[in-house]
Amino acid sequence: MTAATEASTEQPVEALFDPSSQAYLTDPVPQCLALARRGPLVWYAPWQAWIMTRMPDIMDCWRREYLSSDFYDWEFAPPRPPEDQWSNFERAMIGHSLLADHDHHRLIRKVVSPAFSRNVVDEIQRRIKPDVEKLFDELGEVERFDYIDKIASRIPFISISRMVGVPERYWPEIERVVMTFTETWNPTISDERREAARQDSNRAIDILHRVIAERRENPGEDDDFLSVLLRIEAENDKFTEWDIVTLILALIGAGADTTLVAQQWTVYSLLKHPEQIATALASPDAFSNAFSEIMRWSTQSKMGFARYAPADMEILGQQVREGQMVLMMPHLKDHDPEYYPAPEQFDVQRQFDPDVLFGYGPRYCIGAALAKRQLYLTMCELFRRFPNLTLDGEPERDGDDHNAVVFRNLWVKTNL
Repeated sequence: MTAATEASTEQPVEALFDPSSQAYLTDPVPQCLALARRGPLVWYAPWQAWIMTRMPDIMDCWRREYLSSDFYDWEFAPPRPPEDQWSNFERAMIGHSLLADHDHHRLIRKVVSPAFSRNVVDEIQRRIKPDVEKLFDELGEVERFDYIDKIASRIPFISISRMVGVPERYWPEIERVVMTFTETWNPTISDERREAARQDSNRAIDILHRVIAERRENPGEDDDFLSVLLRIEAENDKFTEWDIVTLILALIGAGADTTLVAQQWTVYSLLKHPEQIATALASPDAFSNAFSEIMRWSTQSKMGFARYAPADMEILGQQVREGQMVLMMPHLKDHDPEYYPAPEQFDVQRQFDPDVLFGYGPRYCIGAALAKRQLYLTMCELFRRFPNLTLDGEPERDGDDHNAVVFRNLWVKTNL
């Protein structure tokens, strides 16, 4: 059979890989492996995007940054508005931390690194511990409960807002509008839904400006994230309030969204493997490694890291047009036996070298340490209160989430 004949008999990619399907919801692994086998860069028509499937290529893209991370460079993005028409959303997103040019992005990472030091993370753990304990106190001694409803859906926003330093009186107001932040650039949802998320972000930014203004007037002696950022701003001319706003918006909006997913999969994975709970929670460092294994084993991602071609270019043997999206999907490797020995086995001491769960190189997730510490603290409290915790049946999976396979509920029995 010739190569041309073989290619013509291949199934369409969308027949092999469909994250919206019931089959993917039930078990994503076969579809992820099938997609990876189709080649290093695969055109996926339903998303009008290229999918980068192999880790060496993904890591090279992260490291060299030859693709744009600016949503407005996408061929289907709304036109980039002129500066005199910018809303708060554009002022925060254009030219600042998330969609900045590479040089400014690297500068931001460098100047804010003290805000993510081990000492700051330890202090943040001390700050959020009472909030975690309060949630469990309110739960009380019950026979069974839905972990998502009682804990997972509440912990991320509360703990991240406390970490950042947003006063509690602002929490109800900002929670309503910040949780859709990741939808402002999601290419797989409708224009109307993205615009609604954009308007939510505008309102969230208004609130953050008020919070910052109050902190400037009454700085106090807090060591929360906002206080650290304001001190950094005072020492660096190129780091502005808009950079602070963008960082906080990302930490609360994107952080709460992703850690909600992480909360439920962490509990599910550990309860599926109770003999490894003590090892996973032995220390913050032990949990950091265990969490990478949890997310690898669960293979719950539907999407990837979106980038956009800044010009017509050849990538991995394919001709990519200016403006086309390239989705990097590192999770496709997670059950590949050529990448991980015995990938079907769950092992919280598995070695990850490198560990790319939170990205790699200049675009490594700057809030990774904060996210893992929040999860570690919550898991320690959960299993301290309920050492005999078990799953109460297999949870129903929810296909409605745009970014990940999640559960509709996660009922557990306390066995007190």
